[in-house]
Amino acid sequence: MNTGEVTRPEGADTSPPGGVISSWDISVGVDGPGTRFVVFTCGCPLRCLYCQNPETWRMRDGRRVTADEVMAEVERYRRFITVAGGGVTISGGEPLLQPGFTAELLRRCRDDGLHTALDTSGFLGDRATDAMLADTDLVLLDIKSSDPATYRGLTGGELEPTLRFTRRLATLRRPTWVRFVLVPGVTDDPENVDGIARFVAGLGNVEHVDVLPFHRMAAGKYRRLGLTFPLAHVDPPGPELLDEVHARFRAHGVVSL
Repeated sequence: MNTGEVTRPEGADTSPPGGVISSWDISVGVDGPGTRFVVFTCGCPLRCLYCQNPETWRMRDGRRVTADEVMAEVERYRRFITVAGGGVTISGGEPLLQPGFTAELLRRCRDDGLHTALDTSGFLGDRATDAMLADTDLVLLDIKSSDPATYRGLTGGELEPTLRFTRRLATLRRPTWVRFVLVPGVTDDPENVDGIARFVAGLGNVEHVDVLPFHRMAAGKYRRLGLTFPLAHVDPPGPELLDEVHARFRAHGVVSL
């Protein structure tokens, strides 16, 4: 059962070479511009109450692959994703739990002329080297809350590492899309939304905020894994709440989608 507590990383970048992934997929939507080849790495130190990928929580539940294997799969879709204005996104789980593997994939994709995106909570942002970020065309950054207590209750972790990483991305001028999951009764407090908007407005590198409406589509996945979906009782946000949140971002000069 999901206890909401932070789990300690099970180790990263161990021998043999390569990384541990759950799967890869082709995506159009919130994983970056255009059509994306998305690699879902395994392992995550957070336990977000609304997590849609519980199968990626533990590295031992994934499969080990080499960077060569991943790049061979990417090559099969290269023409499709490039014609569609897309690229490759490294997601998870939390890809910064495997920083060496993630860095190698980003570097090789960039060297091959593919647009690269890193999808992260920022909680392990200190593990991302400047070289890794230089190979990252776009960071998809989840800022789950602006309030430390809300963040802790939602994820089991601390907010400050994400804020520190976000400021670093701004200093390095790395293009960033911030994602904020709107959960009624959990993240929708006006002060919480305004706090994120104020923080983002002062950065200079955030192109927009994706306001992602909470949904319960992963409930069946939790059941199959023998887990309890903590927010099974929560309804998705209605159009009025979504409009209100977008208006709050606009009031701070922040573009939200």
